[in-house]
Amino acid sequence: MTYDTIVRGGTVVAADSVKKADVAIKGEKIAAVGQKLSRAKRDGTTIIDAAGKYVIPGGVDAHVHLELPFCGTISSDDWSTGTRAAARGGVTTVIDFAIPFGDQTLEDAFNAWAAKAKSKACVDYSFHVAITNWQRQGPELPKLIEMGCPSFKQFMIYESEGWQSDDRALFLGLELSRKCGAMVMVHAESSRVLDELIARHHTTELMEKYGARLHPMTRPNFIEAEAIQRAVMWAQATGGCLYIVHMSTGEGADIVRAAQARGARVYAETCPQYLVLDDSVFARPDGNLYASCPQVKKKKDSRRLWQGLKRGEVCVISTDTCTFTREQKAMWNGDWTRIPMGLPGLETSLPIVYTRGVLAKKLSMRQFVARCCTNPAKIMGLYPRKGGITKGADADLVIIDPKKRLKVDHATLETNADWSPYQGWSLAGFAEHTFCRGRRIVENYKFAGENGYGRFVPRGKPGRL
Repeated sequence: MTYDTIVRGGTVVAADSVKKADVAIKGEKIAAVGQKLSRAKRDGTTIIDAAGKYVIPGGVDAHVHLELPFCGTISSDDWSTGTRAAARGGVTTVIDFAIPFGDQTLEDAFNAWAAKAKSKACVDYSFHVAITNWQRQGPELPKLIEMGCPSFKQFMIYESEGWQSDDRALFLGLELSRKCGAMVMVHAESSRVLDELIARHHTTELMEKYGARLHPMTRPNFIEAEAIQRAVMWAQATGGCLYIVHMSTGEGADIVRAAQARGARVYAETCPQYLVLDDSVFARPDGNLYASCPQVKKKKDSRRLWQGLKRGEVCVISTDTCTFTREQKAMWNGDWTRIPMGLPGLETSLPIVYTRGVLAKKLSMRQFVARCCTNPAKIMGLYPRKGGITKGADADLVIIDPKKRLKVDHATLETNADWSPYQGWSLAGFAEHTFCRGRRIVENYKFAGENGYGRFVPRGKPGRL
């Protein structure tokens, strides 16, 4: 058999194995994984020497927000800049959220998000749908599941945005997830208590005194932990499938671990910002830039989340990327409740986890691949097409030089952000080469793809780990 491309002599890392092997690509698929495949080289076959380097599956970021209308503005990374950033960071599949606005149906929202992505996306993509009105949208879910969107998000906060789901809606959503083979993704924060704490602190005197530090002061850990506990309770009562998004607290990890020990089908993701930043950032002169929802917590929370990733109760790393420029972040004018909440992250996610996780001995290479590539593909119904390096899978490959470090500088990143939470950090793990469905879209650390190459990928029922 002749091949289009052979990645030769690399260390191929899967969630369950590490081996020296060649990987051959034919068209959009992995055609073979084995020894000495380069003997099949013919005229026109591209050989990439990966000796001394890691070859991993393309990253699957199950939680991104591109071109999101939010907090009075629109997130600044569109489907072009956001997916260019993803490619350079080694992510070949992203899953965004189709959120209905006004009287839109879920199908309307899906079509609107798909239209934004189709001509711009540089990597493959899929969608979750967001429930903003259970009474109206709940009956639509079976159709969206058939369309390849078997996961739907329910927000326990954002009443003012019109997005909030109450306990009844959560309960019904989890019931439906059990009946239809779907999954409920929950943003877990306790709305009423959070609103009370914000109202108590929303005074001119306190804002002048504390500035952006009011963001963490009004979101103590119990705001997340209580909501996670409540969502877990409904999951156990219904037998539904629950996925906690962007978990930021050690208490949350404890609750999830206990629920899993009881047999509940509960998964949890965390994000790089919760692993490597802490709430001291809000005391900086530009502390307003770091506002996100939920916000970064204490160092002890980071330590517990790393532990959870190693043991497995925290099983996915996604970014929750939601990029805003300095100008957009400046909309706050001293009022922390008006800061657009979100951080850029697609380009630096895998490098941060590799550098601060693998190189720091917090995770093994197999655990790194599992949390960033294979687990999200399995849970989100993309595996084995995505998330692994096996014959017949999409040829989504990333080649990493384990010794090569790059200094983070927002001016050289693909993202549309004019700042980075990790500015000046020296990180290993950037993609030397990225392949998406057989096409090289990053070459020698430079983006080499094109808008519109990315393709919508319908997903099957959520898998189990």
